[in-house]
Amino acid sequence: MTTAEGPATERFPESSSAPLLPTKQLAAPSDEAAAFHEFNGASFPGAVFNLSTTIVGAGIMALPATMKVLGLVPGLVMIVLAAFLTDASIELLMRFSRVVGAPSYGAVMGDAFGWWGRRLLQVCVVVNNVGVMIVYMIIIGDVLSGTSSGGEHHYGVLEGWFGTHWWNGRFFVLLVTTLAVFTPLACFKRVDSLSYTSAVSVALAVVFVVITAGIAIVKLIRGQIPMPKLFPEVPDLASVWELFTAVPVLVTAYVCHYNVHPIHNELKESSQIKPIVHTSLALCSTVYITTSYFGYLLFGESTLSDVLANFDSNLGIPYSSVLNDAVRVSYAVHLMLVFPMIFHALRLNLDGLLFSSASPLSSDNTRFGVMTAVLLLVIFVSANFIPSIWDAFQFTGATAAVCIAFIFPAAITLRDPHSIAKKWDKILAVFMIVLAVTSNVVAVYSDAYSIFHEKSAPSQA
Repeated sequence: MTTAEGPATERFPESSSAPLLPTKQLAAPSDEAAAFHEFNGASFPGAVFNLSTTIVGAGIMALPATMKVLGLVPGLVMIVLAAFLTDASIELLMRFSRVVGAPSYGAVMGDAFGWWGRRLLQVCVVVNNVGVMIVYMIIIGDVLSGTSSGGEHHYGVLEGWFGTHWWNGRFFVLLVTTLAVFTPLACFKRVDSLSYTSAVSVALAVVFVVITAGIAIVKLIRGQIPMPKLFPEVPDLASVWELFTAVPVLVTAYVCHYNVHPIHNELKESSQIKPIVHTSLALCSTVYITTSYFGYLLFGESTLSDVLANFDSNLGIPYSSVLNDAVRVSYAVHLMLVFPMIFHALRLNLDGLLFSSASPLSSDNTRFGVMTAVLLLVIFVSANFIPSIWDAFQFTGATAAVCIAFIFPAAITLRDPHSIAKKWDKILAVFMIVLAVTSNVVAVYSDAYSIFHEKSAPSQA
């Protein structure tokens, strides 16, 4: 409970509402703490790179396929609209945070909906982030070590370079990646400590975009690219229904809300969070638009749901194999560097769920180390032995992601515990909830239908 003398944030349990680390404004009571607090705040560029890395993950590879479904014009317009909608939801979230002095997303949910609200948010972040990181590790394994499906083996980059050996198999490659890359990066306690790896991650995403655009432009000059579809073709009702299958991809393309507060808490100047969000969304929108446009331009109606799979064949230009490998390797390394940013939020929220009354995670090295090791082990084992987890997390990931990005910020606005929401805010909140629920229903139904169809097709053959 808040006392007459205490600050507003004392109403929340410390470990679930406080950031993973004390913020840069806190006083240091001892020499050891003073050394820790020599950190004077995160820089603007570092914060932009960290937020951008949170946004740009595996979802970028599904965007060209949305152009195939929607057509270039509606598809690109939807990418821009999704960015504006994400900006609006983050603005609402931070506005309610400032009023109550809440240092975390969970604290805002706790203020609006109490204990259950905070717990529900933490469960959604844990479900979403575990699913995302398992998928990341599966993709890294597929890219580097290859994958088999339908009796056909698709060679990985390492297999293509060195042939098939025990040391470039999926298990060993992911083990080395976990121990040599994920573990060291997961041991950082501050988000800002990942700013340099985030900058490299964003740069690798740009490398992918540049290579894809370059190949498309070369083929365009040579006249090897047909006119792309500008608008969707809707000859029947089934085609209309198919248009809605692109909505979940676009709605969840900018999910980063769970890392906005940790980044905000470490800033030199907290007032910078708004331009940081705007800059990050503008940067990611540019990457998304360019990837979608040139990816679809390059592969047309042959664009696959994961455009990376299109880079497994001859591109019809010189040095095709070299460019294919460059695209796949840059993407795999990009995911490796995105991983710790997602892991940071996962660990924080899981700690809030399990140890809501304990001291802050950053002050307990044993708890920090054990939780880090257990989470990495669970993700590693899942990625190696349950590759079909992708299907399962298409349900949980899509549902949790839209709750985090739109449903919860909109619900806080409609609840309006401090009477600060304007009429337009509430109209926007209703729109967000309708869009999110619709995209969830479409995603779950389309995934269930495709899984059922795939399982029933062999029996009918």
